[in-house]
Amino acid sequence: MNETQKTRAGFVAIVGAPNVGKSTLLNRLVGTKVSIVSPKVQTTRSRVLGICIEDDAQIIFIDTPGIFKPKRRLDRAMVAAAWGGAGDADDILLLVDASRGMDGDTRSIIERLKNSKRKAVLAINKVDLVAKPKLLNLTQQLDATGIFTDIFMVSAEKGDGVTDLMAFLSERVPTGPWLFPEDQISDMPGRLTAAEITREKLYLQLHQELPYAATVETEGWKDNDDGSVRIEQVVYVERPTQKAIVLGKGGKRIKALGQAAREELEEIFERRVHLFLFVKVREKWGDDPERYRDLGLDFDA
Repeated sequence: MNETQKTRAGFVAIVGAPNVGKSTLLNRLVGTKVSIVSPKVQTTRSRVLGICIEDDAQIIFIDTPGIFKPKRRLDRAMVAAAWGGAGDADDILLLVDASRGMDGDTRSIIERLKNSKRKAVLAINKVDLVAKPKLLNLTQQLDATGIFTDIFMVSAEKGDGVTDLMAFLSERVPTGPWLFPEDQISDMPGRLTAAEITREKLYLQLHQELPYAATVETEGWKDNDDGSVRIEQVVYVERPTQKAIVLGKGGKRIKALGQAAREELEEIFERRVHLFLFVKVREKWGDDPERYRDLGLDFDA
């Protein structure tokens, strides 16, 4: 039997305003962590692919950066990456935070989808946090825009409604051969995955203290004979005062950060990890074209 006649494969872009739960939903759909999550807006900086299989369908989810009105070069690059992911996808899944409702960012996204004549599937997230009358009103508002083919109520955090959403999306992807090996869950290289996990821990531990302008790069990766891996990473900040914040008194904070990142990396990579973190000051790293290439972003967006 010809495999292409019984299998389906396609791309679904998850778009939405910052911090509506896109990465949480992606991780829930895939069944494991492929995208970092933190309370900080625009945590996701580049497109992340999460790959999952539902019956005979392989769905490649694209977790995009939050779409908002950009002010800086990095903002513009992230928003361009988000719309690029949406443009390349077979389906667009717009995620809306039920507790925030129709905010300005969501209205702008809907308007752009209208102008490009793209239809989308709507998923209203965090429905467990909102009273039913308010939820009904929001649903009617969104449905009235006329761009949604179907509407789902979900809680990405708890998993409510996600199974139905997955089953629906799997029926919509085009007929054809699978595009990735059956056991692959992401296209992100190990070095970048490691850097992203450490960046997540950085944001979680220093959410209130550290400005947005911080990044993590994996500069060394060595597979050891005993099956373990040695990973060397640099946390880049823009000012010496930020370096002091990351290091903490007597180096306690960087040690705690390294331990949290190492424990999660060992779980993800299923091997012993020796993680070494360094902190360096690099002024205006957000204007360095090389950093954008590393993140898969367009410097000139």
